Amino acid sequence: MIPSVFMSWTGESLDKKIPLLRANAAMDKAANKVLTLMGETDIAPFNSSCGAEQEYFLVDTNFANTRPDLLLAGRTLFGAASAKGQEFDDHYFGAIPPRVQVFMQDFEDQLYRLGIPAKTHHNEVAPGQFEIAPYFEAANLAADHQQLMMTLLQLTAKRHGFTCLLHEKPFAGINGSGKHVNWSVGNATQGNLLDPGKTPHDNLNFLLFCGAVIRGVHKFGPLLRAVIASVGNDHRLGANEAPPAIISVYLGEQLEKVFSDIKDGKLKPSVDGGVMDLGLSQILNFERDPGDRNRTSPFAFTGNRFEFRAVGSSQSVSGPLVALNTILADSLEWLAGKLEVALTKGNQQEAVISVLKDMMAEHGNAIFGGDGYSSEWHQAAVEERGLKNIPTTADALPAFREASIQELFKATGVLSPVELDSRFEVYSEQYIMSISVEAKLMVDMAKTLIYPSASRYLSDLSLANASAIDMGLELDNSIAQEVAADINGMLAAVNKLSTASEKEDFASIEEHLQYCANEICGLMAVVRSHADSLELNVADELWPLAKYQEMLFIK
Repeated sequence: MIPSVFMSWTGESLDKKIPLLRANAAMDKAANKVLTLMGETDIAPFNSSCGAEQEYFLVDTNFANTRPDLLLAGRTLFGAASAKGQEFDDHYFGAIPPRVQVFMQDFEDQLYRLGIPAKTHHNEVAPGQFEIAPYFEAANLAADHQQLMMTLLQLTAKRHGFTCLLHEKPFAGINGSGKHVNWSVGNATQGNLLDPGKTPHDNLNFLLFCGAVIRGVHKFGPLLRAVIASVGNDHRLGANEAPPAIISVYLGEQLEKVFSDIKDGKLKPSVDGGVMDLGLSQILNFERDPGDRNRTSPFAFTGNRFEFRAVGSSQSVSGPLVALNTILADSLEWLAGKLEVALTKGNQQEAVISVLKDMMAEHGNAIFGGDGYSSEWHQAAVEERGLKNIPTTADALPAFREASIQELFKATGVLSPVELDSRFEVYSEQYIMSISVEAKLMVDMAKTLIYPSASRYLSDLSLANASAIDMGLELDNSIAQEVAADINGMLAAVNKLSTASEKEDFASIEEHLQYCANEICGLMAVVRSHADSLELNVADELWPLAKYQEMLFIK
């Protein structure tokens, strides 16, 4: 029910809406403190804004209906790579397929009827993958609209003969789907406080708010990782097409230099972008934007906002927005305390530089402008900068029980310890149940679909070989040997997976989470490796499941 809030009989929040409104109020209160200290007198109420880019896949329903894994788990538990995938980028840069264009128009017409204006739609990197981006809105409203958008995507797709997949990684080995959350904060009198303007080194309010974000991301990186943790996002984060599981901040060359100067205790004029000259008489030269982008960063500054790129495509944006607003509120309170003292010792600019210099000394390690996918960064981030690499949901969710996180939410009034602990239990249960469903489904599909088909093909090969021998011919039986080996390997792994899935005795939720992430998922990977090998050898007419090349390319 939108818009609504849900609470327990004793007043605890049971939803994501109440914490989002509380977090916004906490941020508004802290922002007022900082701006008042900066001499601002007319300060309108603060709000956070959100523009969420929604990625999704469309698969013809006729193919999806042959795949129990797509219907029940939202992703393909089996599937060998297509001979052609996304390596040519021809889908990304090509025209939208006509059938998909009709679907998009119908979908956006319905969005407008609900007051949800969409800004862009286009092909995404993978074949069969697309994206839609609504306009920026107040975070509370944007969260409601995101929920409606996901529902409408799936309902509208059905009417057009498609199945809409919102899973973060429905197809192994190709681009996953995210929901890039573009987030900023501001009000009617001071405007967007994350807009640096043309001279960011002179914009003290911006420097303070940007500094607050840097501190918050560094201090509460594990929290930001926890609020994007899900069984689906585990398949996406850390791969070379999605942000790494190490939470860092990308500022761009211009801003990184400004904050580097501040760390050294000085503030120099920032470098402008220069002039864009294409050497064409038809196009006038124009001023180049000094900002740039880094698609390998999980949390990147993009001109006048931060883009939280690590959010999963099936997630509500409320959880990430709650975390961002809360850590900003905490950091602004910290800055206000430091600034109040510093203002008694010098002028305003000196005070701001002094406070931000301290912030950079403690939290500057979170800033990284290089390749977030590189192995060198993964090593340096952990060993040299003290950042955490948190690869799985099982590793991420316990952050909700850390004392510092509990205190953060309690001090800001966003979530009580009881409310926070309930979220840990619910998210953990969702993860465990999702893994359980996938494991049972994999066992069922391997036994009732893949094994019979592979056995039939092996029998056909044996008969063909016997007939050849009767005719005095000798056939190469290497394929038969490979098929037999994969059948035996798959069944052995299936039996282990089935036994492992029955285990119920765990000392704690954390132990159960780790068991799912390591033992169950590890066995599932072994089953899949054998099944995918069989798909590449078994006759196409006998294979029981729609293949990647069909689902991705037939529209």
